[in-house]
Amino acid sequence: MKKSLLILPFFLLTILGCKAQDREPSDFIPKGYAEFEKYFGDLNKDGLDDCVLIIKKTDTANIVTNRFDKKVDRNRRGIVVLFKKEKGYELANKNYSCFSSENEDGGVYFPPELWIDFERGNLIVHYGHGRYGFWRYIFRFQNSNFELIGYDESNGGVVISSETSINFLTKKKLIRENTNENAEGGDEVFKETWDNIEIEALIKLSEIKDFDELEVYNY
Repeated sequence: MKKSLLILPFFLLTILGCKAQDREPSDFIPKGYAEFEKYFGDLNKDGLDDCVLIIKKTDTANIVTNRFDKKVDRNRRGIVVLFKKEKGYELANKNYSCFSSENEDGGVYFPPELWIDFERGNLIVHYGHGRYGFWRYIFRFQNSNFELIGYDESNGGVVISSETSINFLTKKKLIRENTNENAEGGDEVFKETWDNIEIEALIKLSEIKDFDELEVYNY
């Protein structure tokens, strides 16, 4: 009888462990949220496609009437990063409310489009703003978190007026400014300026309250 009692907890732990290994991306969506978008790519260079979920809160109180008398969903969005394992997924990182709604009022501008890219094992949070340019945040999984290691910004569409690139690991910032006032696109002439930046600790994805207020270009 004693032997059976000793075996039982071990058996239950084994069953629970196997069950955890079989989790699918949808199992990581918290209550009160829905899947907004889903992306796949290798984020830890193990040859397996990891998963990034963009999730969105489903609070009906945040469905409002905008200035054009149209009902819009102003619920904020978040991110869940999952590592693929042999039999399922496991949580790597999460931040449930770091992105504004896709229906935010951009004033005279339309709100930028958010999407996720994968590049050399890095996680890229990319904002596209049409002819106004783009900006992107580059995260790498290290120290048990996704840390911000780079930032890129491009101003202009067909004709680029300026570009900024920051490497938070080397603490260097490059600014490129177009000096060709008659450029038509592809014929820009850039003046490059390098600066050192000061940063005490790398920003963690899980600790970002609002990407809209993350003004890293001020470094």
